[in-house]
This record gives sequence, C-alpha cells and structure tokens, in this order.
Amino acid sequence: MARFSEGWRAAGLMTHVTTLPNNYGVGDLGPSAHRLIAVLKKAGLTFWQVLPVVPTGPGLGDSPYSAYSAFAGHELMISPELLVRDQLLDPAEAVAFQLPLTSSVDFPLVLSKKTALIDLIFQREEKNLLNQENFNDFCHDHAIWLNDYAFFMAAKKDFGDQPWIQWPEELKRRENWALAQHGERLRTPILRQKFGQFLFYQQLWELKRLFNAEGLALIGDTAFYVNHDSSDVWANQDLFALDERGHPKVMAGVPPDYYSQDGQLWGNPVYDWPRHQATGFSWWKFRLNHCLRYFDWSRLDHFRAMAAYWAAPAGSPTAATGRWEPAPGHELFRELTSQGPLNIIAEDLGVITPDVTNLRQTFQLPGMRILQFGLGPDQPLSLHAPFRIEPDNFVYPGSHDNNTSRGWFRQESSASDRARLAYLAGYPVNEANAAWALIRLAWFSPAAVALTTLADLLNLDENSRFNTPGTATGNWGWRALKIPDDQILGRLAELTVRAGRDNQAHPNILTY
Repeated sequence: MARFSEGWRAAGLMTHVTTLPNNYGVGDLGPSAHRLIAVLKKAGLTFWQVLPVVPTGPGLGDSPYSAYSAFAGHELMISPELLVRDQLLDPAEAVAFQLPLTSSVDFPLVLSKKTALIDLIFQREEKNLLNQENFNDFCHDHAIWLNDYAFFMAAKKDFGDQPWIQWPEELKRRENWALAQHGERLRTPILRQKFGQFLFYQQLWELKRLFNAEGLALIGDTAFYVNHDSSDVWANQDLFALDERGHPKVMAGVPPDYYSQDGQLWGNPVYDWPRHQATGFSWWKFRLNHCLRYFDWSRLDHFRAMAAYWAAPAGSPTAATGRWEPAPGHELFRELTSQGPLNIIAEDLGVITPDVTNLRQTFQLPGMRILQFGLGPDQPLSLHAPFRIEPDNFVYPGSHDNNTSRGWFRQESSASDRARLAYLAGYPVNEANAAWALIRLAWFSPAAVALTTLADLLNLDENSRFNTPGTATGNWGWRALKIPDDQILGRLAELTVRAGRDNQAHPNILTY
C-alpha cells in the first residue's frame, strides 16, 4: 500500500451534519458546521467525516442510506443563518423557524419548517431566478442528474407522494410526450426543486473551501445501493435488475452477521452489472466523481459488494434465503482509477472474503477497522484488534452503526471483553473511561487515520447511539447538545501529538 506505508498518520472526528447543535432543530451546513473548524484545529485533527448528505424522508426511515437521489443534497441541511447572511431571509423571518435544542431530531417537524422556509425564499426569487447567471450555471453544470431529480420530486408530490412504480404507465416508462406534458404542467415545482439544490450546494461548496483553507479535509459517504423509489432508478431503469413491471427481481442485503442473526434485508434493487459494463461504468464514474468534487475523501459503504453481493429473492421474509453473486469490481476500479488513485475508503466490514481484500489492496484503497470488534474471544486473530491493524486502514473505536463506546461497555461487553480492553489499555477500565481507552488505542494503532465519533468524544452512553442496524425505527435522530469543551479538546490534542497524528505534521495531507 504505497499511499499509506511511509509514516503518514492523521486523525479526525466522525459525526453527521444533522447531529450538530443549533437553534433550528437539526444540524446544518452553516455556523454549526463552520464551528468544527476550530474544534478540529484545537485538537490537532485533520478530518471531519459525515454520513451521506442525500435527501431522505420519514417514508424512508430518515436513513441517509435510503434516499430519493444518489446525487442531490438534503434541504434539511440548508442553513437559515447563511440565508440571512446572504440577504435571502430577514433575521426576523429566521426566528420564526427556530426550534428548541433537543437531543433528537423531530424529522417531520423540521422538514416541514425547512421546506416552508425555502418555499418562502423561492416565491421571492422565482421571477428573476432564470436571469441569475450563477443559478443557470449550476443547473447546466449538474443537469445530468438535476433535471431528473427535480422532475421526480415535483411529480412525486403531485401524485400524493406515491412511489414512481405507481405513477401513470406512460410516466413510469418515461414516454417522451408524457415527460414533456407533465414537465410543462409542473414547471414551477420543478424550478423550486432546482432552487433548493442550488442553495444546498452553494453552502456545501463554501464549507469545503473553508475547511481546505485551514488545511482540513471533509470525508463524505457514498451508499452502495440506491433506493428503488428514487430518481436514479426511475431515470435509469436499464441499469438495475428490474422485471418488466419495474419491480426488483431480487433484493439487496447482507447475510446473518454480527448485527443480525437473520441478516439484513434492505430491499434495494441490485445493479444490472452487464449493462454497467457495456457503458464503461459511466454512471458509477459520475457518481463517485460527484461526491469527490464536494468532499476530499469518500467512504464507499458496503464495499464488499464490489466483489460479490448478497441477493435475496423478491418477497423473501429475511435475507437468510439469499446467495452471493459475483460483481465486476476489478473492471470497475480499473476504469475509475485510470487517471490515478481515488480518495476512497473501502467499508470492508461484515463477511469479508479474500477476493474483497484483494480488490481493495489492488487499487490501494484503505479499509476500515472497528476496535469494538477486536475485543472478543477471537482477539488474537482479529483484524480489528489494535495490534493487528495494518497502516492501510482508517480505525474507529466504533462507527455510526455501533453502540457508543460507553454504551458498548455498559450493555454489550462481557467480563472477558472488558478484561481484554483493560489489558491493552494498561490500566483498569470502567464505564467512565472506556470511551477514552478505546480512543487512545485507536490513536496509537498503526492505522493511517484514526477517528472518533462525537458521541464517544463526549463520553455519552447508549442513549446517544445513532443507528442500530436491522431495526426500522429509533435511528438517525441523535443530536449533540454541545460541542466538546477546551478541556476535552486539549486532552485529545495532547494524544494526537503523542501519537504522531497532529495535522501540522503532515501539511500535504490533502494531496493523498
């Protein structure tokens, strides 16, 4: 792994945009995100890692891994404070959209308020919008996905939020006359959708520029699959394994594993890989390049499906009835890396076979290691044990799919697990210091990059868990009530320096 074998070490913070504290009911791309620049610099960190910033909704479980588009941004994350700054919103108007700071996002309430806020601005801007050069440039630059997404969302609302599979047949099949007819009828709602994306990407681009100017980097996240009820599947039905009615032939998921004894049945359609190969993987190229335009790195979720994916028959009650099917990962990454290596983190967790590791290492992609997974009875051989982690990895005490480290210690660890952690830490470990013990082990591990979640840095318990895989409710809503104070950041800064991960030690970090 030439990219990570010469002492390159860094550290970062992992938390989704929506978790950040502010007065608008949900974290956003404005001051609540800009404040993390100071947080990272005080602690000597380099990276802020987020989850996918794509549009989801209550009907999709509010999961950032189940979205209406693989390209669009979630209007929920548009900052009212930046809209006030840019004179698109009066300060008094912004106050009307404020909400009390709570430890969980009320997604329906916040989305209704944020949608109403953007509607208000759009009504004022609509008349002159098409005369604005920067808006027209954005629409032209992103037309390959924006036109389909804006039409899809406008039509979806017009049809009572029905999935596209239930739309009129001519529109479901994308007959040209139907697209033209409905496009004219929905011209204003379509323009409104484009305007929302324009605001979102203006703010995201500003955030990236601010981070990069300080020598800091953003890590995005790309979900492997896309939702069936999405503009991507509706607009590119030939790229997915669908039957003649447009329904998935098989459903995506994973077999039984650490998270679920029945496996996880996601229900997403799988890809028609021969069709993707025939196009030179153009959709995948554009998708990853789109993400890397706005983020310095991107985590590729469920990377193992690039080698082989789990497919369960349509209608299966659980994922246990599925089977492995081969995927053309080597051909795909040869195309993707033809102009040089990509800053992609391969999420190689779960059932990882030698072909997955070979694919990752062939294309010099760092993997992921989770310390909570390396404290069980198989520790001597576990690739997640801190003494076995190799440099070509990003290491975490736990990810967004794990319990918080304090919660893990309280709820999930056995006496033997706790004893193993204490032995590695070199001192007695209890509920109060378990999170720090795991952060410290991550920082001193050989992994190129070590990251901690915000919940672990704040030493929060299981009530701050972000997601429990295999469960349909109660996920994705956790919010921090504060950011780490100077005492916490000072302690982390000392650790970062002693572990050789200080961002000042690697000024060329953004070039990797």
